[in-house]
Amino acid sequence: MLVEAFAAGVFQTNCYVVAPGPGESCVVVDPGQDAEEGLREVIARHRLSPVAVLLTHGHLDHMWSVTPVGDGDDIPAWIHPEDRSMLADPLAGVGPMGAQLAAMYPGLEFREPRHVRTLDDGADLELAGLRLSVDHTPGHTRGSVVFRSATEDDRPFLLAGDTLFQGGIGRTDLPGGSMDEMMASLRDKILSLPDDTAVLPGHGPMTTVGQERDTNPFVQGLSHAPGRHL
Repeated sequence: MLVEAFAAGVFQTNCYVVAPGPGESCVVVDPGQDAEEGLREVIARHRLSPVAVLLTHGHLDHMWSVTPVGDGDDIPAWIHPEDRSMLADPLAGVGPMGAQLAAMYPGLEFREPRHVRTLDDGADLELAGLRLSVDHTPGHTRGSVVFRSATEDDRPFLLAGDTLFQGGIGRTDLPGGSMDEMMASLRDKILSLPDDTAVLPGHGPMTTVGQERDTNPFVQGLSHAPGRHL
């Protein structure tokens, strides 16, 4: 399996490209600000063909380039219905920061991609020869999700968006955020995974569920025992 990431834009949001291998179809996860050039380079270098864009949530730094990427390749964008409105109005999802961003980027406009499909909790997506399981993890936003999968040798990994980082979690003080929901999502959807699950976060370096269980101060008070979610 091929998983490649690069940090996009001033927000340094991790954009992921996932494929069964070089020369195959692929999915793009969270194309943030100015992600198009980085995506073109990764796709050309590995001779990939994008078939879908997946969004872990609707915040601006994760979906900035979703419309040009999706429409450019005539592929659908997948998002949880609770966050779909942010495709056309992402500034509404960042509270008072929206006015600051509008001032920084005058004339900034967004619209939905031509093709939008919605994600359901517990769904299994069969895309680009991959099987990706969807877990709804509200807390950072109402429509936050994570995507679970495994490599060909059964090593589990999690595309975690802004639900879990190395040593931290996503903020819960923006519109739609909830600390109570975040704690429930972490306990029931993340800490239920095997400790060796690789966590590919929306920002910062890769980690594992086990490492975060042992060292992350935000989850150490949560007591869900390791499970076999995959």
